[in-house]
Amino acid sequence: MVKGIKDKVAVIGMGCSVFGERWDTEESGLVVEAFEECLADAGVEKRDIEAAWFGSCIESVNVGSTAMPLADFLHLPYIPVTRVENACCTGTEAFRGACYAVACGAYDICLAVGAEKLKDTGYGGLPARGSAGGTGWINLPNMSAPGMFAQLASAYAAKYKIPPKTLKEAIGHVSWKSHQNGAKNPKAHLRKAVSMEQILAAPMVAAPLGLFDCCGVSDGSACAIVTTPEIAKKLGKKDFVTVKAVQLSVSSGEELGFNEWDGEHLVTTARAGKAAYAEAGITDPENQISMIECHDCFSITELVTYEDLQFSRPGQAWKDALDGKFDANGKIPCQIDGGLKCFGHPIGSSGLRMLYEMYLQLHGRAGERQLPNPKYGLTHNLGGMPSRNVAAVCIIGKYEG
Repeated sequence: MVKGIKDKVAVIGMGCSVFGERWDTEESGLVVEAFEECLADAGVEKRDIEAAWFGSCIESVNVGSTAMPLADFLHLPYIPVTRVENACCTGTEAFRGACYAVACGAYDICLAVGAEKLKDTGYGGLPARGSAGGTGWINLPNMSAPGMFAQLASAYAAKYKIPPKTLKEAIGHVSWKSHQNGAKNPKAHLRKAVSMEQILAAPMVAAPLGLFDCCGVSDGSACAIVTTPEIAKKLGKKDFVTVKAVQLSVSSGEELGFNEWDGEHLVTTARAGKAAYAEAGITDPENQISMIECHDCFSITELVTYEDLQFSRPGQAWKDALDGKFDANGKIPCQIDGGLKCFGHPIGSSGLRMLYEMYLQLHGRAGERQLPNPKYGLTHNLGGMPSRNVAAVCIIGKYEG
């Protein structure tokens, strides 16, 4: 019987560049910045790495669309390198590839890297996909990301009969606590705390989503080195972090074909979360998961994710958010590093950046953001639109073997 990869993969090193408008360097520089930290943290040599996975999503700002740039950037010694792309789950997809390679015994030590440099396009949002400025696999005339996620907010409010002012305050609190956290993170793009008054008075982008309810675009890279627990022990690692679960769910568009879905939550997130909990042996997420990094592309996305991942009961996430349940000093801190709201979203790197914060927290190395005695950290990515998307959920924690 399939049992998954719980405690079969050890994360022995992680690194993360400073995120922001990185005019000072090329994409290669961002990758090297993250990799040097990761390699030093792992305590291995570059020659020990046997295979690598490179997550990068937007071809127009990447050096081509193959895996060769990573081998070039890091001068990897003729090892296999695989380039992956899976929308906003791209960084997690790279991590998944490296983890599975180690878990199945194909390699002893593997590298996962995610990187994206989007600010060079000069465009405020994500650049268009495709060679002719098109959107590639799907055509979305007269639709925007804020507009589509605003519909998610409207559906959620309608189903649970939440007054507009109350919902606005709840999603505003989601952004407020993230900016409070991000102000303490030297690697975040946006490091200025904002008040609830500023958030509620900000210009409207797509009602009810205001300026502070939308994440921005950024440049950045993050990476991880993984191996087996047995090798980690031989390397002298103690109290090391292992992967408890990595799960992915991809929509076929079924949500739009039938009427079971009310448009108020994310089906793939709920399915990926359920599978991850089964793999990790988590039976009570609300009381077993210590901290969360979820995909806060928009504040409403984070809010409904609380419910999809079973941290809030259906229709209750808005109350939990206003009660501070997900604040830094709450029951289940979410976006303790500032999240996409403060880091921006260089697509290929976001999943690994989230894991980086969970990794720091588990090792007690998060500085003034440090949480008391975290046991399990969960990360979540979502790519696409509310009605058709891909979701990834990872859970990591201290080795229990």
